[in-house]
Amino acid sequence: MTKFKSDFLRTMHERGFIHQISDETGLDDLLAKESVTAYIGFDPTAPSLHAGGLIQIMMLHWFQATGHQPISLMGGGTGMVGDPSFKEEARKLMTVDTIEENIASIKRCFSNYLNYEAGPKGGALMINNAEWLRGLNYLEFLRDVGRHFSVNRMLSFDSVKTRLDREQSLSFLEFNYMILQAYDFVELNQRYGCRLQMGGSDQWGNIINGIDLGHRMGTPQLYALTSPLLTTSSGAKMGKSVNGAVWLNADMLSAYDFWQYWRNTEDADVERFLKLYTTLPLDEIRKLASLGGSEINEAKKILATEITAILHGRQAAEDAAETARKTFEEGAVSENLPTVEVAAGELEAGVGLLALIVKAGLAASNGEARRHVQGGAVKINDAGVSDERMSVGNAQLSGDGVIKLSLGKKKHILIKPV
Repeated sequence: MTKFKSDFLRTMHERGFIHQISDETGLDDLLAKESVTAYIGFDPTAPSLHAGGLIQIMMLHWFQATGHQPISLMGGGTGMVGDPSFKEEARKLMTVDTIEENIASIKRCFSNYLNYEAGPKGGALMINNAEWLRGLNYLEFLRDVGRHFSVNRMLSFDSVKTRLDREQSLSFLEFNYMILQAYDFVELNQRYGCRLQMGGSDQWGNIINGIDLGHRMGTPQLYALTSPLLTTSSGAKMGKSVNGAVWLNADMLSAYDFWQYWRNTEDADVERFLKLYTTLPLDEIRKLASLGGSEINEAKKILATEITAILHGRQAAEDAAETARKTFEEGAVSENLPTVEVAAGELEAGVGLLALIVKAGLAASNGEARRHVQGGAVKINDAGVSDERMSVGNAQLSGDGVIKLSLGKKKHILIKPV
């Protein structure tokens, strides 16, 4: 089915968000008929989500934009177990304090995509499943909920089978995760009338479990919608860069570095990413995607600016674009480049080049830094350096009072004495 009646599913289809739907016709009819509540769960495994989870946040954004109520569910309860889906080993267990700190940190980015203020149809909801999971009575839960699950069926799910087929241990704790997630769906239906759960395609089995549990526990018909698990055209995992995770929180990754990640999009991914990660109209996206040759770089700049503007604000996005323009097109030193502060006394005495490269985050070790220098990839104030034993100090300070340290053409750090 490709001709959807509901604005939401039509938008999802046109922009490439749909991998699977449990009942296309039933869900489409429901969405076309009334305002629906849906949720996506986010486990607080770190203080920030990264770009790999941005597709799910955009699904919630479009759900609200087409007249429905989204729930961003924080896994304060499930986070104590950890989702084992398609993982090669168990997640490290976190303390309650760490989970709460991570949730508080993660929450900051959601208001850029969702409106939590109550409107005529009610605002988005931010809910923590610790509300009902941490206080569960184990025996009652086994009797009232656990009895509805078939271990035979749970063992047939791909997320479990792949782990067992590799003869990798799956703990009883992890095995319970899918029961808890299924129970979340039922609890959200009973508390908030939630009818739809969305997520990545790796969550299909868990979501279907929730639909089945709801059926057995007397809920109305529940629905599932999953998005494809994305990789770049070259096969790289979304949300990962050569420097690590592409975090959404500004205190973990600057707006400039976030902009740069999207600016470096491969040519073949530009149209797909414009559809998934921006709110630009489809006609405009088609025009940008039709650009060829060097003009495709202009489309990449627009892609980077639009994605960054939603997360960090329009001004920060335009500042990042201007910083890049000055740095790459004019060779200028921009104060908006990422900055690493070094004690003035250290610079006065001189800092070893390799140590400075590591301190700036351009290499993980002196050995890696040495290879960059030997490969001719390192520049100071736009001049190539080849002496790995070089000492960097006040002599290299520019008229702006900083040192511009570069790795290749796209990574630039300002060294600033303090």
